[in-house]
Amino acid sequence: MKILSNYDTLQYPISSETTDKHTSVVYLLNILKCIIFNMIYIILCLVACLLTWLCWRWLRVRRYWAERGVPHLPPNPFLGSLTFLQKQNVGVWMRRMSEHFRTPYIGIWLFWRPALVVNCPDIARRVLVKDAASFRNRLVGCGDTDPIGKLNLFTIKDPEWTNLRRRLTSTFTAAKLRILQDFISSKSKELVQRIQREQQSGISLKSLYVDYTTDVIGTSAFGVGCNATLTGTDPLRAVAEGFMTYSPIRGLGSCSVFFFPEMTDFFRFKFFPKSATDYFRKIFKAAATLRDNVASARETRDLLDALLKLRKNESDEGYSEDTIIAQAAIFLFGGFDTTGSLLAFITYELAFHLDVQEKLYKELLGANINNARDDFTSEQLAEMTYLNCVIKEVLRKHTSMGWLDRVATIDYQIDDNLTIKAGTPVYVNTMGMHYNPDYYYDPKKFDPDRFLPENDKDRKPYTFMPFGEGPRACIGQRFGLMTARYAISSVVLNYQLQPFPNAPRPEDVVIDKRGAFYTPGEPICVQFLPRT
Repeated sequence: MKILSNYDTLQYPISSETTDKHTSVVYLLNILKCIIFNMIYIILCLVACLLTWLCWRWLRVRRYWAERGVPHLPPNPFLGSLTFLQKQNVGVWMRRMSEHFRTPYIGIWLFWRPALVVNCPDIARRVLVKDAASFRNRLVGCGDTDPIGKLNLFTIKDPEWTNLRRRLTSTFTAAKLRILQDFISSKSKELVQRIQREQQSGISLKSLYVDYTTDVIGTSAFGVGCNATLTGTDPLRAVAEGFMTYSPIRGLGSCSVFFFPEMTDFFRFKFFPKSATDYFRKIFKAAATLRDNVASARETRDLLDALLKLRKNESDEGYSEDTIIAQAAIFLFGGFDTTGSLLAFITYELAFHLDVQEKLYKELLGANINNARDDFTSEQLAEMTYLNCVIKEVLRKHTSMGWLDRVATIDYQIDDNLTIKAGTPVYVNTMGMHYNPDYYYDPKKFDPDRFLPENDKDRKPYTFMPFGEGPRACIGQRFGLMTARYAISSVVLNYQLQPFPNAPRPEDVVIDKRGAFYTPGEPICVQFLPRT
């Protein structure tokens, strides 16, 4: 029996210790299963709670304007009212919203943030001028990760904006701009030479005029020698091209800057391309070193002088190099593309309206014959009635920025029926008012006569705002208009403009769907026929 017992033990070596280990493993596995199950249960509960909260929050968001009796279109659960982005230009969307709702204001959502679109000139006057102290800032902005984008005059917030704007305004007075007229006139002559050389190639109007405006701004504002008008290439022109180059990341960043600036820090989006800020940092340092050797009593002649004085002035110690470079970048960004687009649209409209073109040509020719000097002065161009009517009508139809954004700093009473909360973005719909038949008869028609003095005197105030109104109106308005007047007068005096066969009419031109500004989204060209 003893031998059998030993044999059995060898064949079946199951001990109490082995059994205990097996039991422990099973027990631990059961505990682990319980923990996993409980974690899954907790996660599901948290997800359910989150979804419930999101549904509740979404219901509140989507009822926001309905509860206040404000006309609106139903928002998208993810984008709010911004479903048009990358599909339609903002200015075009603003105009269509105004056509859809003939009401003083419209409720929209920037993602889940309620905002108000104003179509009424009386409300616009209060927001932009009368009660501007309650709307000091724009919504557009950048975070701390982008000091150049955050600190420029377009995006900087009060009170820093007020001080900076006051100090830079003197650079754009009529007297200071008069110093630049001979240079701008010479660039307009180079523009005529360029057209003469390339007129048969069907040159893109936008590209042609951006070459010109980049030269004018680069030299007039920063003292940088530029030659893009004649050649189509230049280092500064390459920087300008970088502003216009689209990529999905740039598109997303632009949307964030204009409609959800809080997101810019999280994703580290930049207002300007890095190549642009690097270039401006380089030329600023070089010019600063050169001009620092000039006597401190040097008269402020251009923007760079004004910026350098900000840095030198003892009371301006807070103006960092980044702040100054930010102003250089915004003046190029805000001027070359908008004025280039304006000139492209003027040329294109004139090509399709030969009667208007001929009337303008006769005014320019008559003034040229009676001129006591070879070139027009900036004052003479500013006083030409029909030239300025043409420019204003193009600005009405093709406003570079179709809205003016402000943010309420206090709870503000829009009218007897609506009070908006502090922090609510407000968009004055300039494009909508420019196309409103209540203010402009047959608004899609190109008719410069509507701005003749005898007709313009009855126009309702605050229905024409291509440069904005109030304290935050465009600081470069005079400069931009002078640049445009010299270019278009030189072109019309030297060339008759005609459309190419089968070219789209001005109202049918595709507008850029991806950028913030109202600019041609396809190449537009005209025939330049030399005048005899």
